[in-house]
Amino acid sequence: MKTQLQRQLSDFVIKLKIQRYASSSIKTYENALIKFLVAFEQYDISQININQIKNYIHFLHEKESISPSYQKQILSAITKFYALCYNRKLKLSVLYPKRKSKPLPKYLTVDEVRRLIHQCTNLKHLCILKTLYGCGLRISEVITLKLTDIDSSSMRLKICCAKGKKYRFVPLPKSLLESLRNYYKIYRPKNYLFEGQKNETYSAKSIQTFVRKYAIRANIKKAVTPHILRHSYATHQLENGINLRYIQDVLGHQSIKTTELYTHITNASKNTISNPLDTM
Repeated sequence: MKTQLQRQLSDFVIKLKIQRYASSSIKTYENALIKFLVAFEQYDISQININQIKNYIHFLHEKESISPSYQKQILSAITKFYALCYNRKLKLSVLYPKRKSKPLPKYLTVDEVRRLIHQCTNLKHLCILKTLYGCGLRISEVITLKLTDIDSSSMRLKICCAKGKKYRFVPLPKSLLESLRNYYKIYRPKNYLFEGQKNETYSAKSIQTFVRKYAIRANIKKAVTPHILRHSYATHQLENGINLRYIQDVLGHQSIKTTELYTHITNASKNTISNPLDTM
């Protein structure tokens, strides 16, 4: 890649960081944009038009058989790049793949979650698992939690790095608070609640790895990821008779339609109002 394009890519990444995009999102944008910049390195990148982008996407579809999700990533990266670096608003909606109905969320049963948690012998891992499930959080939200986000007096967590750059509050289960207090006495984190090396955020990849490890130990046959615990929280809360709007607020869904997906996979017939982690 030419030096000029490398500088533009670096400038793009810096602007994403200033806008407080998650590191995972920045990496996705960066990887998608590199491919685009290399393809057009013989052109004046500032003058690329929609027709050229259309032909580029067609080429990737025909020659590389890119997936619909990757096509959306590339188009999103291109749109963001021109908006931030050239103040150009490209209308690329016609190039996005046709929307398909979202697959139903996969989740664990209450017994499977219990078995998963009981296999965990590492206190930090245990607290992370309980936070993922007991608060219905995304992995990016868990690793960016800070000590100051815990409000034990009102029993809630402040989620500051939520999707869509909005903050929200979620209930803090009593059993999780007890575990976190024990965890703090041993690990003494300085800034982030769950810290990795040099007091930085804990690695998302490490969490994915130990979640799979404990799932295997618990003899769970499903493909278990950190995000499946979020789905499990929503499903179990709905089964407990919790209001759909309440679940939407806790999960941080912008649209109720996203939360309504859980109604298709559960029998919401029970009528208890308790956090599912507290029943473990």
